[in-house]
Amino acid sequence: MQTFIHYFLHFGFPVLIAFFFFRKDWIKVAIILLATMLVDLDHLLASPIFDPNRCSFGFHILHSYYAIGFYIILLFFKRPYNIIGLGLLLHMLTDFIDCLFMYNVCNSCLENAPAKELLKTVSSLFF
Repeated sequence: MQTFIHYFLHFGFPVLIAFFFFRKDWIKVAIILLATMLVDLDHLLASPIFDPNRCSFGFHILHSYYAIGFYIILLFFKRPYNIIGLGLLLHMLTDFIDCLFMYNVCNSCLENAPAKELLKTVSSLFF
């Protein structure tokens, strides 16, 4: 279920947002939102590049709290920057939800995760 939710939020949800909220230009907006997946290129800077027990939220440079602050600022600019900011924030939310799944299955797996305290707090609100 975690894998389905993760990929739906990365690929399906942005298309739905584009279709329902940007009806006139929904295809262009959907492409922009999907293009924000390129933010995952920062995974190439990690060693190892892929670790199934690593929470990318707060770990990778383009998934950091500073980067997220910049993505929020993008929301206040004109198109296409606000749409890019929206896509990047949706990506961060998706990765955070994925981290919540991991945390609730194996919280010791995220012992060194930068977002551990945030995950613990949010998890206690829902579970």
